[in-house]
Amino acid sequence: MTLPEGLDSGQVEELSERFGPNSLPRERPRPWWLRLAAELGHFFALMLWAASALAFIAGMPELGWAIAAVVVVNGLFAFFQEARAERASAKLRELLPSNVQVRRDGRTTVVGAVDLVPGDVVLLTAGDRVPADLDFLQASGVSIDESMLTGESLPVPRGAGDAASGGTFVAVGDAVGRVTATGSATRLAEIARLTTRAVPPPSPLDLELKRIVKIIAIVAVTVGAVFFLVSLLIGNPLTGAFLFAIGVTVALVPEGLLPTVTLSLAMGAQRMSRRHALVRNLEAVETLGSTTFICTDKTGTLTQNRMSAVEVWTPAGSVTIEGRGYAPEAALDGPPEALVAAAQLATGAHAASQGDIEEHDGEWRAVGDPMEAALAALDRRLGGAAEGPIPLASFAFDGERKRQSVVLDGDSSGPGAEAQQVPGTLPATPPELWVKGAPEVLFDLCLGDGARTTPGGTQASARSAGHRAGVFEDGGGSAGDRREDDAWRTRAGAALEELAARGLRVLAVASRSLAPAEAEAAARGEASAVVLEQGLVLRGLIGLHDPPRPAVAGAIRQAREAGIRIAMVTGDHPATAAAIAREIGLIDHNSGDHKSGSGAVLEGTSLPEDLQVLGALLDRDGVVISRVTPEQKLRVAHALQGRGHCVAMTGDGVNDGPALEAADIGVAMGRSGTDVARNAADLVLLDDDFATIIVAVEQGRATYANIRRFLTYHLTDNVAELTPFVVWALSAGHFPLALGVLQILFLDIGTDLLPALALGGERPSLGVLKRPPERRHLMDGSLMFRVFAVLGPVEVVFEMTAFAVVLWLGGWRPGGDLPSAGVVAAASGAAFTAVVLGQLANAYACRSASWPAWRLSWGSNRMLLWAIVVELGLLALFLFVGPVARLLGQGPPPLEGFVLAALAIPGVVIGDALHKALRHRLGRGRTHPVLPHH
Repeated sequence: MTLPEGLDSGQVEELSERFGPNSLPRERPRPWWLRLAAELGHFFALMLWAASALAFIAGMPELGWAIAAVVVVNGLFAFFQEARAERASAKLRELLPSNVQVRRDGRTTVVGAVDLVPGDVVLLTAGDRVPADLDFLQASGVSIDESMLTGESLPVPRGAGDAASGGTFVAVGDAVGRVTATGSATRLAEIARLTTRAVPPPSPLDLELKRIVKIIAIVAVTVGAVFFLVSLLIGNPLTGAFLFAIGVTVALVPEGLLPTVTLSLAMGAQRMSRRHALVRNLEAVETLGSTTFICTDKTGTLTQNRMSAVEVWTPAGSVTIEGRGYAPEAALDGPPEALVAAAQLATGAHAASQGDIEEHDGEWRAVGDPMEAALAALDRRLGGAAEGPIPLASFAFDGERKRQSVVLDGDSSGPGAEAQQVPGTLPATPPELWVKGAPEVLFDLCLGDGARTTPGGTQASARSAGHRAGVFEDGGGSAGDRREDDAWRTRAGAALEELAARGLRVLAVASRSLAPAEAEAAARGEASAVVLEQGLVLRGLIGLHDPPRPAVAGAIRQAREAGIRIAMVTGDHPATAAAIAREIGLIDHNSGDHKSGSGAVLEGTSLPEDLQVLGALLDRDGVVISRVTPEQKLRVAHALQGRGHCVAMTGDGVNDGPALEAADIGVAMGRSGTDVARNAADLVLLDDDFATIIVAVEQGRATYANIRRFLTYHLTDNVAELTPFVVWALSAGHFPLALGVLQILFLDIGTDLLPALALGGERPSLGVLKRPPERRHLMDGSLMFRVFAVLGPVEVVFEMTAFAVVLWLGGWRPGGDLPSAGVVAAASGAAFTAVVLGQLANAYACRSASWPAWRLSWGSNRMLLWAIVVELGLLALFLFVGPVARLLGQGPPPLEGFVLAALAIPGVVIGDALHKALRHRLGRGRTHPVLPHH
């Protein structure tokens, strides 16, 4: 089964210029004017358009134009913010890795899928996305998942000569294919041109935000209608009553809520991407902050996925290997007989693999799977040929068999040997079947370990033939043979336990000679792997070292401080999993007796079937589940969710898709993961590092806190805007109106907008991971109490006091006639100033729910500093520029009014600090308060 040479560099360059990149034609975006029209025509916009029209009808053009300006400004902001978020999402999507193994210039190398050209020879394995339309040249047990094209849920078997469409997935097996069409010429591109993109369902965060906005809108309209009737009842004309009702309604409408939330999510996603966490949908940013349980893989996530074979055990003795990375040179130590045996099994293991090593810029690196690359390096270090032997037939790895095998020329199993057979014919020497896989699986398929091997043949091989003939079945055979069976299993089992206890990933290698008929059937693709892989001889065990990532131990400590429980979910041997778990601090050195199945280490086969019992068993910190299958991972996710956990599940395999989709947050690996896993995930770790999950959780919590900050800030402003109308109505119109409708509009779209956006971009506080996750609604009792009983009333006190004092100084007394228009304008200017300055202090008060404003670093949010500068500039513009001030019906207040308005800054800060201190003293605050910024 010789691999084709593939295209040469010149052909690739010529074909690339002719056919272009291997990418689908971009979907035609919705015209900008349609997107803008949508922003100007949603529920709130229509409500305000109606109010604007009524204002014109009522003879108040200034109000009509002002309300129209509110709609246009908000629509433009949302339009540009959506465009910015789309550009950011496009850049993030480009970060997703999409590479493929190809044969070029006679070598196997890795290129980007976008760089494929017709004629390229592509190597595929289970979990890979088919990168373009192709015809299979070779296929070993291949089934293709075509559900995205045909809707067929079951994978379809494919063999040599069959075709596969780009965009489908290799569900099982290994294959070599030649690309027939790329880019816009593929079947997938044709279907894409005929179909429209489906609209995704709304996320829980989206639904809650819409619920909040809808409630506020209903309240605003209802309150406006009530005050319209009150105004009529106290004798106001229809025009005045309408003006009053419009002011109340506009004061309560959350004009900037949704754009600010979108910006907060987009900024969170961008910050995550800079730290190697790619969010595939914005709403997942907030969900990450609610994570309470992380189920993580071991290999490549907790460890570096830079495997190296450090020891080989054979019946003839052990060989230790000390090498650097994937370099083919290493220091070897072991008896000569063990070195020969190790070289033979390394060649067989290499042949039963697709991974390889290559030198790039003076450094050797893995091509394909890191474990298989480590086997290729081991083969080279023990004297094997660079290309390795050419298999006559191969049987791909699958999750049920847990092994992979190849048929080799009998002369190919030694170091430096190369297959010399004529294509299509069998070699003169007897072929051999070489199998690599999980030790416990291969042990059950072996009859011995070849310890009594002689140059002329092996007793184990003879007994293997006898086994296939039925000689030793049903307890037959001599007592000595049975004692030998027990002896080799004891030796191999002890070696396995010793290697696994050191945290090494252990791979077993076995072989047997094939009869000519068996080899011919395998070469024709007519043999069954399950039938051939019987009566094997154990050739040895390979111990592979995969060191833990340096940051993992610290990340686990952070997760525990944050109230997040962690489980290691791995397919490795329980002793290996337990050793790594102890090394990284997931379990202590007294936990994890995997032999008894008790303690912190469990095996997938021992998990209870009942989900409630399983959830109770797993609902603790530091549990290790070894030898787990993808189906069991799915059950683990469901069991923990049944206990009320928000579960983050990592996965990289083709069969991990269901578990990733079932989890609240599916986490896929960007480097080593399969395309199937990445497509099913909400979060992609571009560096495959567990610590990056904790970084993402931190940013998710920060985003949740930012949304609450903005809500608190906005609702506090609503209280200050609504109160003048309430006082006016309760006084039956005898107390002058402190703020007019236009002033409220300019507060909402002028002075308040930028500080609100700045709060949406607040960075995570240092202690955000020092407390359990938030498990409450965005608008809950504590937020409403803080708004309507603390911040809002304090702001109102200074607002109405400044207004009343300026009126008093102008000669007005309660029950008397209104003073001159100039005095009323100055008093209204004082109230307007008090609200603006109170909101300035409120912005800093909202930065923390636990600490007073002066305990926070004033420079840690530079966006807020600039927003405050702009806010003060706009305040000066609205007060001192004559035409603008007259439009708003206000003027510069006297010195006394300025002083009282300025007192709103310390008043809000002190009132907020007293509330936080009292709440903490009464025990209603956080157990672990959020630490201030530095």
